[in-house]
Amino acid sequence: MESDKLHFADPKGLRLIFRALSHRNYRLFFGGQSISLIGTWIQQIAVNWLVYRLTQSAILLGVVGFTSRIPTFLLASFAGVLADKWSRHRILIVTQILSMLQAFILALLVLTDTIAIWHIISLSLFLGLINALDTPARQSFVVDMVDRSEDLGNAIALNSSMVNGARLVGPSIAGMLIATVGEGICFLLNGLSFFAVIISLLGMKIRSEKRETQGTPVWQGLKEGFAYAFGFSPIRSVLLLLGLVSLMGMPYMVLMPVFARDILNGGAHTFGFLIGASGCGALAGAIYLASRKSVLGLGRVIVITSSLFGIGLISFSLSRLFWLSFSLMILTGFGMMVQMASSNIVLQTIVDDDKRGRVMSFYTMAFMGMVPFGSLLAGSLASIIGAPNTIMIGGISCILGSVIFATKLPSLRRMVRPIYVKKGIIFEEPIEIQKLTELTTPPYN
Repeated sequence: MESDKLHFADPKGLRLIFRALSHRNYRLFFGGQSISLIGTWIQQIAVNWLVYRLTQSAILLGVVGFTSRIPTFLLASFAGVLADKWSRHRILIVTQILSMLQAFILALLVLTDTIAIWHIISLSLFLGLINALDTPARQSFVVDMVDRSEDLGNAIALNSSMVNGARLVGPSIAGMLIATVGEGICFLLNGLSFFAVIISLLGMKIRSEKRETQGTPVWQGLKEGFAYAFGFSPIRSVLLLLGLVSLMGMPYMVLMPVFARDILNGGAHTFGFLIGASGCGALAGAIYLASRKSVLGLGRVIVITSSLFGIGLISFSLSRLFWLSFSLMILTGFGMMVQMASSNIVLQTIVDDDKRGRVMSFYTMAFMGMVPFGSLLAGSLASIIGAPNTIMIGGISCILGSVIFATKLPSLRRMVRPIYVKKGIIFEEPIEIQKLTELTTPPYN
């Protein structure tokens, strides 16, 4: 045990960034999930391409995207109660198996040339229901895989780097596969990729813990979780800022094709470069968080990166030069990822274990559940005032939200401090030492 503490106290280089991989269960999860996420991104790109190839309809593209995400907003809170009642490990095994079956059904329909748009919408809705249960369980499962609490923030940051690494690799592979062998093989490969994460989950040794909420009715558990999350100012403030950024800031991705073609006078390659730049910035942000030694100071990081995200969006809306827009997308991706992941880390370190699933379900609703509404809002505004003005309004909203959060930060720190002292994240000096320090410290005029 002492060696573990020394290892954490003075890690260097890659050992610092990847220290959560010293935990066997997390190492298994990281390896399996890295493969599976590449398949997920391959399928996401292939689905969009398939819908447009079959229908030539931008509206149906939006419908498919909406049906795949709206269950998260509607059902994530109930899923959070289940994540606190049931084994998160078993929930993830079930959701991964169901996601694999969804991919194989898509592959079968495409390869047999029997696919229709209603199949895609139905299967997207089915996957959305799976993700509504999977995401809160996945977010709260991180603490079950990491034995040392001081490595929790690093594990969450590595999760973000894993997602964004797959975001860079998956679409590139999808583009090549669609051009050579078609969408069906993309779905087949995604289905096969789930074997990696399922095998990794089955290979874990998770301590069986009795949940205090096992006998609690779902509605009562949901009520308790809501009262806990929104009754405690630090949790409420983080969730509200996250929800605002997701609603007003995240929809910039929906309008990216407009900027690529109409504002920057480019084509599909311009669109790809802009998306890639955002992904590079997000990956850099995740690596930055993974290199941090402690969760202390993340409140200030949330304020700075929320403002950075907003400044990036405003500047991007004004840019008419490709190289400048490309650079601003890196900045925007960095700010977005660090703000989102920092919020996750803060919530995970201050929440009570028996309510972790429910709080992370609210995080999921704020992070992912607001996106479809933001997309609809952005599309409507863009048709009236134009895409640049819409993105500018989103950036201004993010900055205003960060300013309000900053004004509350001192009081939020005072509320969180006893929790961090109790968990050993910070150490409270004994009263005797504090008095001695006051007596021996010379006064300053």
